[in-house]
Formats: sequence, C-alpha cells, structure tokens
Amino acid sequence: MIELMPTSEEEAATIVRAHAESGRPLAICGGDTRAGFGNAVASEDRLRSTGLAGIVAYNPGEMVMTVRSGTPLAAVEAALEESGQMLAFEPMDHRPVMGTLGEPTIGGVFAANVSGPRRLIAGAARDSLLGVRFVNGKGEIIKAGGRVMKNVTGLDLVKLIAGSYGTLGFLTEVTFRVPPRPKTERTVVLPGLNDAEAARAMAAAMALPVEVSGAAHLPLTVTWKFLAGKLPEGEATVLRIEGLAGSVDARLEKLAAAMSAFAAVTQLDEPESRRLWQEIRDVLPYADGTARPVWRVSVAPGTGHQLVAALRLEAGVDAFYDWQGGLVWLRMEAGPEGELVRRYIKALGGGHATLIRAPEQARAATAAFHPEPEAVAMLSKRVKEKFDPAGIFNPRKMGS
Repeated sequence: MIELMPTSEEEAATIVRAHAESGRPLAICGGDTRAGFGNAVASEDRLRSTGLAGIVAYNPGEMVMTVRSGTPLAAVEAALEESGQMLAFEPMDHRPVMGTLGEPTIGGVFAANVSGPRRLIAGAARDSLLGVRFVNGKGEIIKAGGRVMKNVTGLDLVKLIAGSYGTLGFLTEVTFRVPPRPKTERTVVLPGLNDAEAARAMAAAMALPVEVSGAAHLPLTVTWKFLAGKLPEGEATVLRIEGLAGSVDARLEKLAAAMSAFAAVTQLDEPESRRLWQEIRDVLPYADGTARPVWRVSVAPGTGHQLVAALRLEAGVDAFYDWQGGLVWLRMEAGPEGELVRRYIKALGGGHATLIRAPEQARAATAAFHPEPEAVAMLSKRVKEKFDPAGIFNPRKMGS
C-alpha cells in the first residue's frame, strides 16, 4: 500500500489528476478510525488528509469555524471547549466498537456524517456544515458554501459531500457552525420499562415543551455496562435536559412530573449524565473486543422495538435504542443476517441498516450500506460520474 499524504490543496490536486489520467484508484482516508467500514475498496494507493491540518479561521463571536480536513477532532473540540462552544451533533468515536486505532479527523466526521445522541434536536453533522473545499475526480479544486451562517450559496453541494465517504471528492477544508456549549445537564432515569413501554414514554417526553436533548432506552442486557453498573437494575429509559442551571432545574421538574406516570423517576447529576451520554454515543456495550456483527439501523421511532422483536423470532440479537428509538444498535450473535434485517425494515415501513462491524468474510458477503431504490441508485451513479468521471475515488465503497 502506497501512502500519499499531501500537505497542500494544490499537491492533493496534482496527485488526483495523475491518478485520473492513469485510471489508478485511490482509497480516501483520514485518521483510519473507521478502517474496514463500508464495502472493500480495491486500491493500492491511499490518499490521506492528515497532512492538511490546522484551524484556518475561528471567531467565537461568529459561532463559525473553518478547519483543514485532516485536523484531529480532539484539537477542534479542545479549541471549542476553551471558548465555551461545541459541535452540536455530538460525533461518535468509532474506535471502541470497531477496534481501530488512529486519530479521528474533522474531515472524516463530515465525510461520514457522524452524529450522536443530540441529533434529535441539533440535526446530523451535515446540518452544521456551511462550506467545503475539496478536490474532485478531475483534480479540480472546488469551493462550495461559505463562512457566513446566512450564506446558502452551494448549500446542496455542501450537503451532498457530507456522508459521501470520500466517493465524490477529497475534502481539504470544512466550515461549520459551533453553538454555545450548555452550562449544565441532568438526566432523568425511568427504570423497569419494556421496549414498547419505553417507546411510549420517550414519545411523551419529546412532546413536552422541555427540550429533551437525548432520549434512549437501555434494555437489561446492556444496562449494567453503562456507568460501571451504577444505573438501576433492569431496563433504563434515559432522558437528557441541557442548558442554563435555572432553566434545567425548572424543565427537569416538569419532565420528572410527567414521566412519573410511567415509572418511579430517579436523576443523574451532571458528571454522571455526561459520562452516560458519551457511553451511549460510542456504543459502549458492543465495544467488546469481538468482531460480532453490529448494525446501525435508522427507522421511525415507534417501530424500532417492533423490528427487534421480529428479529428475535429468527436470530440471536442484542439491541439498545437512541434517538427516541429511531436509532437501533443491533449486535448479532452469529452472522450479519443482512437479508433478514433489511426485509423486516421494509415490512415495518422502511429505514436504513448500515453494517458497522463484522468478520472480514461476512463483510465481503454483505452490502454495508442499505440498497437504494432503483431511481435513487441511478441518480447516485450520475452524480458520481459527474464528480469522479474516472471512478478513482474509493471505488465500490458505497456499492457498485
């Protein structure tokens, strides 16, 4: 494997042009923390973004940051922490569950559209993205969007690049919103609810005017793995409130009163709440050192528990729920069972199942990304051909 690590946008463009002319494919990567994710890429050359690092522009008063794509995520978060700001979409760290090393990059976060528990109210990573610079498959340097939050020039292109996993272009720079970090947070815990009861409780909580910023259900098979076993024994449904201390207290009281109709309510203080939601974000129960298949399933919030119940009739499945039940983390006890998982998703109204982890042989036999409808697949192919006519960027990463 040949490692190519440009230190400037122009150098990256030169590398891409040479590969486009020869038809030699490139594996696009950042810190390699999601190594092995997606369909296998056949390439002997890897184009890495880690040589493009550093904060380009950051004025906390504007709540906008521009950063080179290879900048470590930790460096971005440290700068934001110092100014009392944050990445609203709470990006997951894939290293624990995938068993990878390396250092996550900010470009990788947007390329994979990585989003955590706060997506409920803050949107996905792409919803914070204002502008990008990237090299297309012809070796041309493209700029879309801008640094001003009101500027929507090129907005569609910006959102198209986010979540494209390096198949449309080599990201060199990203500009994104950075809102204030909440001053404090607390979490309400409802013990003992089964999956269906928890779905109803979470729906009721989200309908209240209290701005719940996290809603997850942890069945008894995983509860003991969170907070080093400090959660109540059995199932736990958890609801997060964030903001100014006085506001949090008032909203928490209202939430707890409403939730007492479902279960006896307990609370977590700020340190334990922060730790819990980080563990939920990073899928701690399945960071088990194994290669047992793990699926990330996105469905309508009310159908997540129905999917798990149906699957358990035919396969060994462990699961827990984030995003009010709309994000289901599944760990299969044997094979990935991709056809089974996707068949039940379709039967329950649709959604997406993405294979995050599996043994190498199982990964090779299972499509990592949910198959697109024929019309969407044709459109995706046309877009790919427009951005990367020679087909050199991460070929087959997201499909044929």
